Amino acid sequence: MDKFTTVTGVAAPMPLVNIDTDMIIPKQFLKTIHRTGLGKNLFDEMRFNQDGSEVPDFVLNQPAYRQAEIIVAGDNFGCGSSREHAPWALLDFGIRSVISTSFADIFYNNCFKNGILPVVLPEDAVNALMEDARNGANARITIDLESQTVTGSGGETYHFDIDPFKKHCLLNGLDDIGQTMEKSSKIDAYESRMAQSQPWV
Repeated sequence: MDKFTTVTGVAAPMPLVNIDTDMIIPKQFLKTIHRTGLGKNLFDEMRFNQDGSEVPDFVLNQPAYRQAEIIVAGDNFGCGSSREHAPWALLDFGIRSVISTSFADIFYNNCFKNGILPVVLPEDAVNALMEDARNGANARITIDLESQTVTGSGGETYHFDIDPFKKHCLLNGLDDIGQTMEKSSKIDAYESRMAQSQPWV
């Protein structure tokens, strides 16, 4: 998993509330067990018409936001079913962080396991960043995980809270397997002791 330290980039404004996981990655794309390749289907039913052509009004189809790394979203982002494909699709598209007033719990935790930083801020801060994001490529937002701050294009800074363990994992690029591998020397020592004390196992 890639480390998350700071991200400075264009933020796509998505003020819609209750953006659920089926909107993020529709159910017909859940057949894969691979984490890559889902970005092309991110927000598929919102991005594309039935004939496969782009919906020009959808934010990620607009030239200013095609390379967006941040989404500023409405309340309760990631609600719905507990599919881990949702953060997979976001990350594969290039999204490294989502800012909202609240997230669904399972989606929130899945983000950390996949290298995405979900940032919870008060409504007034999200509204200000939403307006900032509407300025497109002329407005670049910076998210600094170490200092736990979001800085708008005008220099306004907002502090966010984060669980210290989740912060440690993101800063060091540790998913569940990476966390286990941090203890590899202790695991090896245990296996060695067991081989000597219980060789029949």
